[in-house]
Amino acid sequence: MSPPNLQLGRSSFSPEDRVIMAIVNRTPDSFYDAGRTFGDDSALAAVDAAVAAGAEIVDIGGVKAGPGDEVGVDQELSRTVDFVAAIRERHPNVVISVDTWRHEVGDAVCRAGADLLNDAWGGYDAELVHVAAAHDVGIVCTHTGGAAPRTRPHRIDFEDVVGAVVGFLEQEASRAEAAGVTAQQILIDPGHDFGKSTRHSLAVTRGLDRLVATGRPVLVSLSNKDFVGETLDVPVNARLTGTLAATAISSWLGARVFRVHEVGETREVLAMVQAIAGFRQPAVARRGLA
Repeated sequence: MSPPNLQLGRSSFSPEDRVIMAIVNRTPDSFYDAGRTFGDDSALAAVDAAVAAGAEIVDIGGVKAGPGDEVGVDQELSRTVDFVAAIRERHPNVVISVDTWRHEVGDAVCRAGADLLNDAWGGYDAELVHVAAAHDVGIVCTHTGGAAPRTRPHRIDFEDVVGAVVGFLEQEASRAEAAGVTAQQILIDPGHDFGKSTRHSLAVTRGLDRLVATGRPVLVSLSNKDFVGETLDVPVNARLTGTLAATAISSWLGARVFRVHEVGETREVLAMVQAIAGFRQPAVARRGLA
């Protein structure tokens, strides 16, 4: 039996589709853009550019993933809710995702027009799945190895990291379904870097086919992450090539949604992989025909 379509907001994506989720951080201290999209105007311009470049989903984050200044619920709300409403008015058909682990924020952004809650901290707030069900929106279930929000891994170990990831995500996805989220609205994310060393993230990438075999749509968030930087020994601003290599492998193994900073480059990589796999025709056909 083939996997089901992924249904998010007004959009439906088939198992053969490769979907780009563009990252737009509403934080002054993001590890990658260092606050470039913190202001309203620059953030809206980033959304416009991402949609124009082919992103089907935009993912809005109001709190930096790593350690840093404390950001309370009210501050996270101020960074996300009105912005979601502005995107909804500006781009009625784009899928809006919000990266939050807090059910209070999830409820407010859904009321403002969000279609997807990206729970990057692995069910830390158990109420978030109930918020998704109440608003009939999607949810991303992520493996973090039990890490608390905004913490970094320290000497963490797994006997079988891929098995641990698959087992946890099956459990979390089932919990979301039990709460009332439909299967077509649930994605699973192995959580590269989150609660993992670089070797763990590489092993999870090699083993993505085991996640795909669950039948759940797999999302990967690879973009410019530390496992790429450590593998190649390059700084944040030199990780695009490694990111795109990991993207190509992940797509070939069956990942369906790609959370990225560089939309245009990712779009070309995914199109090439899809053409090699036989799911997409070349954009033009001239060679050998003249």
